[in-house]
Amino acid sequence: MKIAITGSDGFVGSHLISLLKHHTEVEIVCLDLSNGIDVCDWDQIKHLQVDLVIHLANKSYVPDSYQDPTSFYKVNVMGTLNMLELARMNQARFIYFSSYVYGHPQYLPIDEQHPVAAFNPYATTKVMCEEMCRGYARDFKVPVAIFRPFNIYGKGQNLLFLLPLMANQIKEDAKIQIRDDRPKRDYIHISDVVRAVEFMSFCEWPSLFEIYNLGTGISYSVKEVAQMLIQYSGNSIEYLASGEQRPNEVLDTIANINKLENLGWKPEVSIEEGLKDLLR
Repeated sequence: MKIAITGSDGFVGSHLISLLKHHTEVEIVCLDLSNGIDVCDWDQIKHLQVDLVIHLANKSYVPDSYQDPTSFYKVNVMGTLNMLELARMNQARFIYFSSYVYGHPQYLPIDEQHPVAAFNPYATTKVMCEEMCRGYARDFKVPVAIFRPFNIYGKGQNLLFLLPLMANQIKEDAKIQIRDDRPKRDYIHISDVVRAVEFMSFCEWPSLFEIYNLGTGISYSVKEVAQMLIQYSGNSIEYLASGEQRPNEVLDTIANINKLENLGWKPEVSIEEGLKDLLR
């Protein structure tokens, strides 16, 4: 089987490549800017022949989506359109990596039937791309599986993200300094995320188009995570929370993961294991 992976040099992509290399029957085609390939340029990819497309490449740091929206829309939307078209031409399956797109939850835990609510430019691009995926499945019979991951964390993640930032503060400065420590999130370890993508790459799909939440079904507040990190560090760590609140903050997210569990996947890494791994 020949698998094209966009964003293969990113956080999720690099972990996924390491996992898929154990499958000797798989040929991996890495599509990323570090290899000189821009998936937004159709001429660079239109010749590829593949059996499966795993589309991870996108701009994802939310504050930047307010500073440079044009780039976010161009990269996220055009890149997805081109890879869908490649899948159509090859009669290949398509795995799309979306995001948390539910806004302020109307109920918890959140299942895949919950209404979507794009609440920033980044989330808007994800909703648009999901609709393109739905259209390609409906109109061109491209088999599509969409993952909606909640809060991913793990080694190798950019320090702009909260958990690696706090772990790094402990190691570098023997302190944690954050703003609002109230919000609760469903944190899923990177190894469970890439296992889900691996699982979907080789299992039988139940239908032409499906959406799956990726999470653990448990949420923790920022303060709870900080306290666990301090405990596992085994050191005396200063903890400072300014209490500064972001506008329109979502205070709790919990994923209903029954749909993916019923298919045969489940998370294996506990928050305790994952945080200890961050501190190593």
